[in-house]
Amino acid sequence: MGLLLRQRAPYLRLYSGLMASRPRLFSYPLSPPLHRRSSSLSSSPLFSSLSPRIFRVNVQLTKVLSQGLIQRNAISSRSFMSSTISTESFQESATSKGYSSEQIQVLEGLDPVRKRPGMYIGSTGTRGLHHLVYEILDNAIDEAQAGYASKVDVVLHADGSVSIMDDGRGIPTDLHPVTKKSSLETVLTVLHAGGKFGGTSSGYSVSGGLHGVGLSVVNALSEALEVTVWRDEMEHKQSYSRGKPITILTRSELPLESKGTKGTSIRFWPDKEVFTTAIEFDHNTIAGRIRELAFLNPKVTITLKKEDEDPEKNQTTEYFYAGGLKEYVSWLNADKNPIHDVLGFRKEINGASIDVALQWCSDAYSDTMLGYANSIRTIDGGTHIEGVKASLTRTLNALAKRSKTVKEKDINLSGEHVREGLTCIVSVKIPNPEFEGQTKTRLGNPEVRKIVDQSVQEYLTEYLELHPDVLESIISKSLNAYKAALAAKRARELVRSKSVLKSSSLPGKLADCSSTNPEESEIFIVEGDSAGGSAKQGRDRRFQAILPLRGKILNIERKDEAAMYKNEEIQNLILGLGLGVKGEDFKMENLRYHKIIILTDADVDGAHIRTLLLTFFFRYQRALFDAGCIYVGVPPLFKVERGKQAHYCYDEAELKKVTASFPANASYTIQRFKGLGEMMPEQLWETTMNPETRILKQLVVDDIAEANMTFSSLMGARVDARKELIKNAATRINLQHLDI
Repeated sequence: MGLLLRQRAPYLRLYSGLMASRPRLFSYPLSPPLHRRSSSLSSSPLFSSLSPRIFRVNVQLTKVLSQGLIQRNAISSRSFMSSTISTESFQESATSKGYSSEQIQVLEGLDPVRKRPGMYIGSTGTRGLHHLVYEILDNAIDEAQAGYASKVDVVLHADGSVSIMDDGRGIPTDLHPVTKKSSLETVLTVLHAGGKFGGTSSGYSVSGGLHGVGLSVVNALSEALEVTVWRDEMEHKQSYSRGKPITILTRSELPLESKGTKGTSIRFWPDKEVFTTAIEFDHNTIAGRIRELAFLNPKVTITLKKEDEDPEKNQTTEYFYAGGLKEYVSWLNADKNPIHDVLGFRKEINGASIDVALQWCSDAYSDTMLGYANSIRTIDGGTHIEGVKASLTRTLNALAKRSKTVKEKDINLSGEHVREGLTCIVSVKIPNPEFEGQTKTRLGNPEVRKIVDQSVQEYLTEYLELHPDVLESIISKSLNAYKAALAAKRARELVRSKSVLKSSSLPGKLADCSSTNPEESEIFIVEGDSAGGSAKQGRDRRFQAILPLRGKILNIERKDEAAMYKNEEIQNLILGLGLGVKGEDFKMENLRYHKIIILTDADVDGAHIRTLLLTFFFRYQRALFDAGCIYVGVPPLFKVERGKQAHYCYDEAELKKVTASFPANASYTIQRFKGLGEMMPEQLWETTMNPETRILKQLVVDDIAEANMTFSSLMGARVDARKELIKNAATRINLQHLDI
């Protein structure tokens, strides 16, 4: 029997993915074929056992090859530069002469998708793979938004396929007048064919799909696809392979007990020839997207089932949130101290629907603003987010002065002060959204900004005038942020006066590399002088820098900016990496190294230091994750010596595999590495620092909301939340593995 988990209301969720052995907050496969190791970031079974579901990141352990990281024979390359250019010029000339109409290719049908899949799904890695699921899932949600569906079922099958079924109207199956094929085959095989282009002939007044390419793209990039439609008391079925139909459309009458059934079911197997990563869907990543959609569409029930080869291990979760966005905000703030109840409203203006929910928390020092357009998450914001920000700043300043809460005439709260500690979600549903690209990361409709701005101003003004105590709490929080900003400014100026942020002097402990090209340079942030000494001796000085840290850095989740800038270790990080000042626009050209590698010991303290560093990077300069600059180095946990041979193992499974390969009477020794300082410089280079043999994890934030909630849970001021987390995980700990 599968495990059934029903989630009809938000509840306290605490996970220690950052401190666990496999952090899930960040993801990106770096070298897909190399999935032979599944090493642990931390040897602590306590943190290893805690569920990492809160994170939206699927970390793929891989070896990161050098790939031209630095040329070892730079002088020789320069010596032959002129001859190389001459040869290229000759080749180019010959190619140009042969350029004719024969070289002009015309891609037909779905060939453009298979030729350039990244243009349609963003990448051929993990993100692109999951984007296939989102395309079909969004189609089902569009049926729900139109009022024709109330239930969506998603199944992650054990064979690597995914099926998504809804109880909507079902895709039309009759003959299309233009293509002379069934409408079902048309939307599956023709780009820009669909029922969501707006106008009187559109099948949807509001939808996330706009371009008519989603379903056909999934079909093109699937090794196999099966579609079933229940419509007009009939069941319609057809199979496809790599975008082409391999069976005819069959029709059969529904049995008496199934009369009235409606909807569409799509099951697809992603094409291994297209994707550069293993075909493996991450349950937590898809669950996060489904949870979002359930919050955004409170009338829809979405079920996610993960099948296993062992039926007893099947897992089913049902998502239904009648409270909508208000419940979403409560869920996000479950580990914080709110200063008032969740505020929210829903309004319809000129065919557009605006849904907003917001809440300030006293123990949060940054804001979380999430924007959605037609249930599509706009990661890069857009006009709806701009409208909320402008309205909040203007409205709260006006109310503060009108109520005499702010007495000084010269004080004007900026947007950053007003939004400190705010969690806000804005969802707009509009007939003709303007997105940037197929992946829809930013909303561009200019009219939406005005509508959202006015709606938020009207609601906040009316509510806060009727609830002066809430207004006073919000303004008090904003004033504290204003005063803290002034103190931080003085601290920054003090730091600048000591040449920490603006001079060319670097931290004394930094062992810099000789290369001045940030793209080929990397820095290892190591724990303590002992590990720093080994790393400095074992590194390649040409492109590898080492920055040792003294103990555990400041937990900036609980400190304001003034305290942060006064901390010596934080100063060293800011200056050594070239991070600039918090709050200012991130400039990639000022970054001194494009690979920032966290390298800590494989114990509880190492996991804690790593978490502190990730907290700092996430809160101070989140753009580092977006740029793909943050990595975690993975040192081996064991060294197995048999005679003159040495084997390095990165987890216990690999250790068992190595020892099992020895004869029964073999004599060997096992060394457990806990600290990097225990390793000789040559060992550290060979196992952890050599670009050709090392294992790195690249960390990229996939879901800012859940990442923000996780950092608050793990590193915030509420001890009771972490205590509950430890109690809940205690039963899953193998006491023999405790690192004491």
